[in-house]
Amino acid sequence: MKNPNLYLLAIIILLASPFAVSAQQSATAASSEVITLDEAIARALRDNREVMNARLGIGKAEDDVAAARTYRLPKFEFSALAGQQLISPDFTFTKGVLGNYPNVGPIPDRDIKMSTPSRPTAILFGQVTQPLSQLHRIRLNIKQAGLASDVAREQLRGQEQSVVNNVKRTYYAVVQTEGALQSVRQALAFYRELERVTGDYVTQQVALKADDLEVKTRLAKTETEELTVGNQLITLKEQLNQLMGRDIRTEFKVSAIPESTLFETDLVAARTRALDQRPEIREARLRVQQAEVEKRVKKSEYIPDVSMAFTYASPRNFDEFVPKNFAAAGVAVNWEVFDWGRKKHQLAEKQKTIDQANNSLRDVENNVMIEVGSRMRDLQQAAQTLRVAKLRQETARENMRVSLNKYKVVATLFSDVLQTQATLADADYEYQKALLGFWTAKAEYEKSLGLER
Repeated sequence: MKNPNLYLLAIIILLASPFAVSAQQSATAASSEVITLDEAIARALRDNREVMNARLGIGKAEDDVAAARTYRLPKFEFSALAGQQLISPDFTFTKGVLGNYPNVGPIPDRDIKMSTPSRPTAILFGQVTQPLSQLHRIRLNIKQAGLASDVAREQLRGQEQSVVNNVKRTYYAVVQTEGALQSVRQALAFYRELERVTGDYVTQQVALKADDLEVKTRLAKTETEELTVGNQLITLKEQLNQLMGRDIRTEFKVSAIPESTLFETDLVAARTRALDQRPEIREARLRVQQAEVEKRVKKSEYIPDVSMAFTYASPRNFDEFVPKNFAAAGVAVNWEVFDWGRKKHQLAEKQKTIDQANNSLRDVENNVMIEVGSRMRDLQQAAQTLRVAKLRQETARENMRVSLNKYKVVATLFSDVLQTQATLADADYEYQKALLGFWTAKAEYEKSLGLER
């Protein structure tokens, strides 16, 4: 016949062992760094390599703006041509080419031919030009480069929000997994102690062999679960380290998070906020402005290019009769009078690009509003699931208390106590899962609103 008092002793050992395990784990955790969610987000925004690349993208765009501004300034050019003459440059001065004067006669008085030997020569050429009519186009190009810089900033905001969302999801998963691993280890300690006690009872013939096999089965299942959950925790911590831009092997602990918080339920207000804050929408609006400026740039090509110019040329190693210096200052004009309709078709193409950008903007706005509505509904559903899981957990705890009290007065079987304990473990797991689901849904909802943190 079974001895209820011995089984009661095992249950007491079960209830005491988790506290010992928790104390041991607390001592181990003391040597590890504890990171809060805000600290993890701050480190990710500072050291995450994708965010750093996005910041470099802004720097590149700002360099483009600075380069575009230089086109407003005078342009200095120098070129040189050096080579061996292949054809000798001969000059012929015909009779009287320099004039016919009274009392003197024609100059020269006869045809004179001058020859230059074939030898190495060089021509040095320099020019300074200051754009005038092109300044309008240059200003438009500067504005275009500035819009590209603004696009890069919105892309940085989008990257930061994506990284923050991933940090939140991973951090919540680490918290949930650590809680699940602690519960599994507490159950594992209980089953190991219970296996030892039950083995002694079987030897003393006060317990059935089936009870011993049941305990061994549950122990093996719990050991497998511990391995699975432990591996998941290691992977999640490596992922979080990667998001924070540091060595993935860095050890750390996470701090507890509150169970739930209030959230906005006004869909109209949430959508309005998202339309104002989402970087995708801001970027789409900038794309429209870029297309409009690009059309204006193309239209400015109808204006002739007028510049102030100073030109200097210097032939070298020619004969003495060739002038050594040429210099001129004036106005340079460059105008393509007839282009066979090319600019007209290019302007039509730019207008179609504007229409495409406007269509993309409307699509992005609609997609954002759909996403906000979907994320809000997911969050509401996750909050309700969490509420149900919490009630189930409280019910399971109460049933466990009642079952233990019944067992003390031999009003229930040991197998019923085990079943009640397993139900409580399942309820704890479901609650942790629901809590993770709620925080994940909240992170997705905050991202859909375009929140920075």
